[in-house]
Amino acid sequence: MTKTTNGLRAALLGAAVLAGAQAPAALAAPVQHVKLTILGVGDLYNFDAGKDRGGFARLNALAKAEKAKNPNFLYVFDGDMLSPSLLSGLDGGQNTIDLTNLVPFDIAVPGNHEFDAGPKNFFERVKASKYPWATVTITEPDGSQPPGLNRVMWKTIAGLKIALIPISEDDTPVVASPGDLKFLPSVPTGIAAAKAARKEGADLVIAVSQTPHNQDFELMASHAFDVIMSGDDHDYMTAYDGITAYVETSIDAKFMSPLDLNITVSEKDGKKVVKWTPDFRFVDTATVAPDPETQKMVDAFKTKLDQSLGVVIGTTDVPLDSRRNMVRSVETSMGNLIADAMRAATHADVALTNGGGIRGDKTYDAGAKLTRKDILTELPFGNKTVLTQIPGSQLLAALENGFSEVEHGAGRFPQVSGMKVVWDPTAPPMHRVQSVTVDGKPLGRDTLYKVATNDYMLAGGDGYTALGGGKVLINQTAGSLMANDVMAYVEKAGHVTEKVEGRITKAGQ
Repeated sequence: MTKTTNGLRAALLGAAVLAGAQAPAALAAPVQHVKLTILGVGDLYNFDAGKDRGGFARLNALAKAEKAKNPNFLYVFDGDMLSPSLLSGLDGGQNTIDLTNLVPFDIAVPGNHEFDAGPKNFFERVKASKYPWATVTITEPDGSQPPGLNRVMWKTIAGLKIALIPISEDDTPVVASPGDLKFLPSVPTGIAAAKAARKEGADLVIAVSQTPHNQDFELMASHAFDVIMSGDDHDYMTAYDGITAYVETSIDAKFMSPLDLNITVSEKDGKKVVKWTPDFRFVDTATVAPDPETQKMVDAFKTKLDQSLGVVIGTTDVPLDSRRNMVRSVETSMGNLIADAMRAATHADVALTNGGGIRGDKTYDAGAKLTRKDILTELPFGNKTVLTQIPGSQLLAALENGFSEVEHGAGRFPQVSGMKVVWDPTAPPMHRVQSVTVDGKPLGRDTLYKVATNDYMLAGGDGYTALGGGKVLINQTAGSLMANDVMAYVEKAGHVTEKVEGRITKAGQ
């Protein structure tokens, strides 16, 4: 460009400014482009999961790879790893801490299963973690913050101020054993924390939650969050409504969804403007090679367990079924075996145990050899068999509770021994039991029955408050481990013959 042309351009520019024209676009603040990757995972139970996909070794490999690809990376845990699993029943879940310490999270949110072995065990595991635990919904009885737990956590990545809102499940006192810790309502507490973070200047607000689908959808509908990474439901799901992106993070890291936020940062009227679009990536971890360091630790844990628990205790003459969707909805052969063993151990009239406490999630063919490991895999919580004496009216109320949330897949579904129950799934909750017979006779409302159950249910767990208030004949201190009762029952018989025989039937069948 010549000197004359330069002079003409300057003159024209000056005239434009005098005429009130806007400043040239070249003087506007530049637009910044950032890609943020968020990897969420929850519901990690078995150290040796992952024969085909999933497991800690594949999870750690994926997390390492994602962080290597993009340093703008957030790795979040949305609850449930300390329990239940075979090894966790022996070490309080320390194995899961050791495995995740190899590739630490940016934040970990306690799920309900973090409290299966009580609050003392949980806080011991928190101290052993190389990453921070946090939640906005758990407090001490006086409302103060429990030691070792953070609340809202903040991260600054590529100049973006990010608020992580950790939300624990509010029904934890019903389904676990958190002692006297107080659990605030998940949805309103989480939304309030998100709105406060936005007022404090958060550019992005991300929920990390251990909440069921119905609460997830309430959180999403609030539009208080940019992203929700949620566990609890054991399935894989992604969604985006134009305002909030949502990922349900599967179970045992089987199916993963690294979420990329393609972000633009600009300035308007002196204020930062952050906009983004989501890119949900699907990863079947069957395609991920296990991390060698993690696999070495997994193999060591497996060897340790196999040496002590691989002893055969009997043979099953019939197929056994402990699949999650079955033990939470219908009579099952595995449920019958466990309930029969509990009744035999206590000489009870009837036995009642919650399907959600049966965790093997598998089938056994007729002729299969059963080991101690099999039984402990089915019953990993360390619950005790207890015996109480209550009137038939309370037993009926307990059964009504058991059938009250079948449509939601709740763990309170009963597996029974010594009685037959007919129920109507179309009736309203707490009005579904049509008939109960004990030893072939109709249930007597005022008749006293000796009921074998587990200590968790006797204390009101899974909503079984109706089991309380009776004469406790064998308490938690005197009771033996459910798993030991089942192992002894199988060892004594040598053969398992329990099958589905009409203990629980639907009306009209």
